[in-house]
Amino acid sequence: MTSLNRSISFKHRAAQISSPRLSRKNCISWLFRALIVIGSSISFLLATGCGYLYVLPNLTHAFQDHDYRFLTSKKCDMYDGNWVVEENSSYYPLYNSSDCPFVEQGFNCLVNGRVDQDYLKWRWKPKDCNVPRFNVELVLEMLRDKRVVFVGDSMSRTQWESLICLLMTGVEDKTSVYEVNGNVITKQIRFLGVRFGEFNFTIEFYRSVYLVQHNWAPENVPRIVRSTLRLDKLDDISEEWIDSDVLIFNSGQWWVPGKIFGTGCYFQVGRSLQLGMSITTAFRTALQTWASWVDSTINPEKTRVFFRTFEPSHWRNLTLRQCNVTKLPLLEIKGKDIISPYSDIVLDVVKNMMVPVTVVHITPMSASRSDAHVGTWSDRPSLSDCSHWCLPGLPDIWNEILLSYLLDFTEPD
Repeated sequence: MTSLNRSISFKHRAAQISSPRLSRKNCISWLFRALIVIGSSISFLLATGCGYLYVLPNLTHAFQDHDYRFLTSKKCDMYDGNWVVEENSSYYPLYNSSDCPFVEQGFNCLVNGRVDQDYLKWRWKPKDCNVPRFNVELVLEMLRDKRVVFVGDSMSRTQWESLICLLMTGVEDKTSVYEVNGNVITKQIRFLGVRFGEFNFTIEFYRSVYLVQHNWAPENVPRIVRSTLRLDKLDDISEEWIDSDVLIFNSGQWWVPGKIFGTGCYFQVGRSLQLGMSITTAFRTALQTWASWVDSTINPEKTRVFFRTFEPSHWRNLTLRQCNVTKLPLLEIKGKDIISPYSDIVLDVVKNMMVPVTVVHITPMSASRSDAHVGTWSDRPSLSDCSHWCLPGLPDIWNEILLSYLLDFTEPD
């Protein structure tokens, strides 16, 4: 019942940082800060998102010697592609986990004894473009004075850790990066916030595995009911997510029979207990509650909202906790691994929302990465893990895609 724990107060989380999302004035300011970071090295730069077109001549070899252009999702399907070996053998991994104190020991596969590093050398290649190379200086300037919030389960926390480690590679004084409450990362902690002092921004994580409220069972219900998911009420810490500049949600791993019905948890809407409701129907109902909250609460002029889809697992036998971490990505993927009902529900719900939500649809691209799981290289080697991912590793690629949306460009093929 650990998901029932509620923190008394979040008053000591990261200091509130107010910053408009991208007004024309702030967009122009951001562009010129970016130019300062990368110097006179851009052949041209389009800023159509600001309502203007800027042409800057005599600037070449942009962004780590790559020529970038702005593309919309209509021009490039980021998720229609393949895994290819990265030609630049020194590019991945993007950070050394030993230099990042925010990598959980359980995800630090290399430190935990994993010898092969082939799983670190794969790059995601969309058919019609490339995922931009990670440029830490550019991203640090983009996030200056901002507040980035991750909301979800342990997979969200893994991505949160990944982003922090990516950004720390560009910070000279590592002591200027710290958890705002001095907390150590644990599986059950409900809030973690890491502040980058030199750039005045925070990367925060809120543990909300279902996104909706998980409460003790009401009175006068069948004895099998120990707790309920209130599908019509968003998590009671949701007010903490509002004042953010970037807001990334995920949910799915806990929406399984073992973690719901197996623990005596059932679904509730209003005062009505829904004993016969299926998990997928309940997930859709919860997502509709989430969508209503976003539409009524989030200001799209300030906050960019994302939802990252379900992450495939690769268990050989989940009951016996047997998994086989492969040396290479899978060549053949079963349909059930590519098509997730949870991801489909997210895509369907988002289509009808008023506030724009970008879906980071990592389900198909992650389905072949059975090589990237923690396996037995965790802090508990006696228990195999084919749900979570090594760091550095696959979550870094998710963040490269996330950052490409925030920077609003992809690299042409």
